[in-house]
This record gives sequence, structure tokens and C-alpha cells, in this order.
Amino acid sequence: MASPTQEPKSQLATHARGFIVGAIAACGAVTITNPMEVAKTRLQLQGELSKTAAAAGVPRQYNGALHAFIKIAQNEGLRGIQRGLAPGYWYQAIMNGTRLGFYEPVRNVMQGSIDALAGVGAGTTGVGKVACMIASGASCGMLGAFLGSPLFLVKTRMQSYSPSMAVGAQHSYVTGGVGSAVQLSTYDASKETLLKSGWFKPAGKDGSISLHFAASAFTSLFVCIAMNPFDVIMTRMYNQNHAKGGQGAMYASFVDCFAKTVRTEGPLALYKGFSAHYLRIGPHTILTFVFLEQVKKAASKILD
Repeated sequence: MASPTQEPKSQLATHARGFIVGAIAACGAVTITNPMEVAKTRLQLQGELSKTAAAAGVPRQYNGALHAFIKIAQNEGLRGIQRGLAPGYWYQAIMNGTRLGFYEPVRNVMQGSIDALAGVGAGTTGVGKVACMIASGASCGMLGAFLGSPLFLVKTRMQSYSPSMAVGAQHSYVTGGVGSAVQLSTYDASKETLLKSGWFKPAGKDGSISLHFAASAFTSLFVCIAMNPFDVIMTRMYNQNHAKGGQGAMYASFVDCFAKTVRTEGPLALYKGFSAHYLRIGPHTILTFVFLEQVKKAASKILD
């Protein structure tokens, strides 16, 4: 039997391993998907607060995700399409190490608490289970976004080719919370449903690579639909300059940015860069979860 002093160390080691596994998986994914993140950032900032590019007096530089990718590669080379990768690694390690590594422990604590208060099964079945998945995904995502916010700021500035610092970093936890609530709960539920369907051959308790691929592919579309409006607003908040008094030169707040964008450019402006975002978030989601499951298996073989 473990002594009282050994148990906390065991829990700490488990949580630390979860953080490291999540960080490794996310860094592997961003290596491949960062070029589309650069294209998405440029597209989201194109024609900012103008109904047409001509009205802004600036010609339209990019006609879509593929055109943006090709033009950036031609004009700026490999360094251009991988702009912001270094802070991107640190951001992914902190953000996804936190949200991916702590999601399961937080979810399990929430489920156990609901079971204790409302009876066995209340937190692990039905509405209670779904609520725990969403709540744990949102809380871990917000924490990860809060911790990684300064690095996301640097990454966005480098990718947008803008030299100055940004206002609005405090709002990144909104996007992180929404994205994680949708992504982690949808992946969790999808994997469980597909595992029970009999369509995939069992390969341990967590299933095979094909199962992870299918569940994450299904998840990625929902994530992109939910996140794109928040991502557009956050990109613009990060990209603006300081005005006198320390406020943003263009937007006073997250809500102000949302209102001005919709009023000036229309509701569809919230889905600017959607194709580039999906080409980034789709592969990134798939690669992150496939890498995550494989790194978890490797860590279990080595450490358990």
C-alpha cells in the first residue's frame, strides 16, 4: 500500500505526464499545419472594417486560402509560410499541454462529484455526462488560453507581418473556452460512440488509429464552425495598435470589435478565412488527437 506521502507524488506524475503528452502531440501537429495558420491570419485581416477592398483604397491581395498560401510562399519563401512557428510551438505546448493533459482528470472529478451529490450514474451517463465533458473542456481550454495568451499574441503579430504589440490579449480565453468545449467533448463522445458501433476493430481500451482518425475528422468540422467567429475577432483584437490611454486604436473591447465587424462588413465577415481555417484546424485536430493517442500508448508502455 502506498504511503500518504507517495500518493500526491503519483498524482503529480500522472498530471505532468498528461501535460507533456498533450504538448508533444500539439507541437507535432502545428509543424504541419502552421502554413495554413499564416494564410488564415492574412485572410482574416484583409479588408478589415471596409465593405469592399476598393473602399479601403487597398487592392485585394488574396483570393482564397490556396492563393494566399501560394503567394506567401512565392514572396516570402519557406520562412514566410512558417512564420510564427517558434512561438507557435511554445503556445501549443502550454495551451494544449494544459487542456489535453488535464481534460480527463478534471472530467473525472466533475463526474465523481455529481455522482456523489445526485447518485451513482448521474455524472457518468446521459445529460450529466455530456455536461461534465463540456464543462471540463471549457475550463481546461480557458486556463490553457490564459496561460498561452502572450505567446499567441507574438505568433499572430509575426504571421500578420505587423511589428507592434497588441491590445485584447485578455479575450483569448473566450476562444479557447469555446473551442475546447466543442472539440474535447465532441471527440470524447464521437470516439465512445464509434468504439461501441462495431465498425472499428478493438485495439486496446482506446481503440485503433482509424478510430481516432474518424472521431477527430468528425470533430474538426464542428470546431471550425464554432470557433471561426471568435477567431476572427481575436485575430483583429491582437493585431490592432495601442491608442492613447492604452486602449485599442480600432476596438475598445471584444464586443465592440464584434459589433463593428458585423455592422461594417456584414455577418459573413465572421467567417472570413473559413476555408483556410478549416484546412488548418481540420488536419491540426486530426493530427493532434492521433498523435495524442499514440504518445499516450507509448508513454504507458515505457512508464507503466
